[in-house]
Amino acid sequence: MGDTERPPGQQWRLPRQLQMAPELVRQLLRTPPPPAPGQPEPTAEEIASQTLAQQEVIEEVITEVQNAIVVDREYRFKVWRLAGLGLLIVITIAVVLGRLFVGGPPSVAELRAQAGVDSWTELKIGVKDDQFGTAYYNPVTKQWSGFDIDVAYMIAEDLGFRREDVRFYGLESEDRARMQANDPVSGERVSVQMVIASYSITKEREERAGVTFSQGYLDTEQSVVTLKDHSPVSALEDLTGKNVCSLSTSTSQSVLDGVRAVVVRKNRVRECFALLDTRQVEAVSTDAAILAGWKNQYPDKYSHFDLGLDTTERWGVNVGENPALKELVDLTLYRSWADPKDSRWEEAFDRNFQVEVEANGDTPIAVAHQPRAERPDVRWLPWEDPLG
Repeated sequence: MGDTERPPGQQWRLPRQLQMAPELVRQLLRTPPPPAPGQPEPTAEEIASQTLAQQEVIEEVITEVQNAIVVDREYRFKVWRLAGLGLLIVITIAVVLGRLFVGGPPSVAELRAQAGVDSWTELKIGVKDDQFGTAYYNPVTKQWSGFDIDVAYMIAEDLGFRREDVRFYGLESEDRARMQANDPVSGERVSVQMVIASYSITKEREERAGVTFSQGYLDTEQSVVTLKDHSPVSALEDLTGKNVCSLSTSTSQSVLDGVRAVVVRKNRVRECFALLDTRQVEAVSTDAAILAGWKNQYPDKYSHFDLGLDTTERWGVNVGENPALKELVDLTLYRSWADPKDSRWEEAFDRNFQVEVEANGDTPIAVAHQPRAERPDVRWLPWEDPLG
């Protein structure tokens, strides 16, 4: 048994011979008694030899004591270190269990209950219906297509809805905040559960209009489209004093107002292009991801120009007054961004925007990678996969 592996009860005791060291040293240091009568006095050599022997014994005892003290300190340090590690493990387990079963952020099941998702028989989503490549409804085939439509299906899938359970409703720009759409069959107003409609995230919309946005799912910028025979537009100032159509309540309006363009506001982008086709306006200006689809659809009719603006238009999902639903949508966006095996966003971009690059030339359409998504504050058990 080594010095650091003493049995219980002897952990901090010196060996018996070391406990006797002080008495042994005292005995050695005692003045030797005088010789008995008739005995010769010890010689100087004998006295010196005895002194050297005593010194060697004393030095050996001192060395043993010092070694024992060092070993004992190391043993105590290991004991306290193990005790501290054990205490840390206990505290960590207590904190984890507390967050799991007592407090902390809500679980996915709790968020679903708070959002009311499990009680929905279908998922109603407000989208645009006239934006090629972004969100378009084909009245002939009666099919929806576009990047926003694919993002909507991605979110619906993670919420547990089949594609046939998703209902899309075309809405106008000014209805995005109030989350109201028109039912094309009955003509009645329909309240939707979320809006995915090329809706840029802004503080004004969040603070004044009461919009609750998810994290961003696409980055684009403002650009301009003219008829093919129009002179090139290289900067916003080229639109000063010109009639320019833009979408109502869009972020593009303030930029156009800044260069004193004559802004004509419409609720649907197809209305803007109808004015452009009849030359009632000289240009249409809004997000490049929207305009690129029209340029791609009619490559010989329109020209698409980059305005060189530094501002970014980041689109988000409006979930209305349902913060729990926001967390669930953010969880989908986080999984899509963080999981290298999840390629749904990339496939949607390639299918809808990448195919438009050739027709739009050097004019940027949108950033070809998903905006960074922060991990939402959702509780899951240690053995669960947060990426799904």
